[in-house]
Amino acid sequence: MTISGALSNALSGLTATSRLADIVSSNLANVLTDGYALRDVTLVARSDGGGVSVQGVTRQVDAGLLADRRLAESGRAAAETRAGFAASLQRVIGSPETSGSLSARLATFEASLITAAARPEEPNRLQAVAFAASDLAEGLNGISAQISKLRTQADGDIARTVESLNRGLVNVGALNKQITAAQINGRESAALEDQRQKVIDGLSALLPLREVPRANGAVALVTTGGAMLLDGRASRIEFTTSAVVAPHMTTANGLLSGLNINGQTISIGEDKGPLSGGQLAALFDIRDDLAIEAQSNFDALARDLIERFQLPGLDPSLGVGDPGLFTDSGTFFDPTNEIGISGRIALNTAVDPDRGGAPYRLRDGLGAVGPGAVGNAGLLLAMSDILKTPRSLGTGPSSGTARAFSGHIASVLSITAQTQLAEDQRLGFQSSRAQELRSLELTNGVDSDAELQRLLVIEQAFGANARMIQTIDDMMQTLLRIGQ
Repeated sequence: MTISGALSNALSGLTATSRLADIVSSNLANVLTDGYALRDVTLVARSDGGGVSVQGVTRQVDAGLLADRRLAESGRAAAETRAGFAASLQRVIGSPETSGSLSARLATFEASLITAAARPEEPNRLQAVAFAASDLAEGLNGISAQISKLRTQADGDIARTVESLNRGLVNVGALNKQITAAQINGRESAALEDQRQKVIDGLSALLPLREVPRANGAVALVTTGGAMLLDGRASRIEFTTSAVVAPHMTTANGLLSGLNINGQTISIGEDKGPLSGGQLAALFDIRDDLAIEAQSNFDALARDLIERFQLPGLDPSLGVGDPGLFTDSGTFFDPTNEIGISGRIALNTAVDPDRGGAPYRLRDGLGAVGPGAVGNAGLLLAMSDILKTPRSLGTGPSSGTARAFSGHIASVLSITAQTQLAEDQRLGFQSSRAQELRSLELTNGVDSDAELQRLLVIEQAFGANARMIQTIDDMMQTLLRIGQ
């Protein structure tokens, strides 16, 4: 080995150890930085057999673990969204012991009928029946309005999620171009890859995505359902929001928007279509399935309540087609128009003192033109009995079981509570899974103790190469002195 060759080797060693020290210091500085991947320097022997060269900087990422963690985060986001809806619905309905709940309103109405039947000549007691009946109808109105509000919120959240998704895909595409340019020109791209990983992590909560490697450091993004969202060029996802979502509005009748990818309509939901899973699918489930199911349950209750008091023979003063105590916005209820009836149910204005009605008609008949025998409690008792008479719901989950009206309310409340419990359990499982995978991923992150140990080795190597240069310098000085 010549002296010049030895000097070249030592200088290459200094360059390599300096680069290693730079990377180790960067690792230690970012030990608490979220999304920072551990860096390492790839060293190779020179092709001429002398010295060392820095081939590049690599990010230490477990691609399989990263993919699994992203899918788990997607599942957790979906579970959080569904559990949030179930909790909101439970708060709207209330528990039986809650003041103002549907059960409490029914109990007040039933008690007012019994109290009025004991003293039918008392106007105040008849008026209390009218107020309690109106309060019961308003309770159903309020629940229906809140369900529509939850659907409207879900629709708005879908629009915001789609906007975030489109923006994220464009950002990943832009980062792909920067990373490709950096690698082609021999520049480091690790920081850009960290940034891209964080963007994709955010998108994975919205949709379950798979990352597919492409040439020169670029990646493609495809959903687990097979929809290609990014491969060179970002796909465009389109959605049209609705200002208000009414009970009758669905995607099936064309009154609500679905999703389009590059102009093609895509099915979406928890277990259907190429965009299944994730927060976006959960929002569609809320708007198009879960909230509609809840609306249907309370529509079935409202229908049953109206039909009980509109039965032929219950009130002899009524003719065919005359509405009973509870009406469909003041008219006779048509069973074919059940959707949204919980939002339209109202007290018959004939007995509503706030609308010019006369409460004595609760005693004498809704069709009575004037007061009758003040001691006649027959109609009040019949109304009380009809609430306790077992009847099957026309629709809904308990349509095949005959129950008193209070039993049907209890059944719907039980279904709602069970749904919330199931969603909470699902959220617990998905959260635990995501947290465990996140913990495993962090074990591959920066270990400050290991980096400090590497730094000691780098220091020794740097010192050895520096000593080599010093020795070569001494040798050169000796040769120069001999020459003199």
